[in-house]
Amino acid sequence: MSLSKFQRRRRVKAKIRKNLSGTASKPRFTVFRSSKHIYVQLIDDTEGKTLVSASSREKEIVTAETKGKIVVAELVGSLVAKKAVSAGINAVAFDRGGFNYHGRIKALADSARKGGLNF
Repeated sequence: MSLSKFQRRRRVKAKIRKNLSGTASKPRFTVFRSSKHIYVQLIDDTEGKTLVSASSREKEIVTAETKGKIVVAELVGSLVAKKAVSAGINAVAFDRGGFNYHGRIKALADSARKGGLNF
C-alpha cells in the first residue's frame, strides 16, 4: 500500500529531524508551507525557544503588491534574513520540513542566503 502525500512528508521530516538540531549560535531554520502561506522559524532546540519568525501573513508582506507564491516566498526569506542578522544570527541549519527543495522552498532559501544567512 502506498503512502499518502502527508504520510510521506511526515516520514521524510522525521528522517531530517533525526540528524538536525539547532543551538543558540546556529539555530534550526525550519520551513512550513501550506497551500496559501509560508512560515519560517529560527529555533534553538536546546532551550526550546523560537528566536526569529516570519511568515507570508505579516503586515509588510501582505501590503506589498505581489503576484505569485514564489515572489511572496522570496519576500519572506529576505524578511527573516533581515530579522536574523539584526538579532546577531548569521549561520543556521536548514530544515526543509519534509518538503522538496524546489519552487517556494528554494526561492525562500535563496533569498535568505542573499540576505546574509549562511547554510
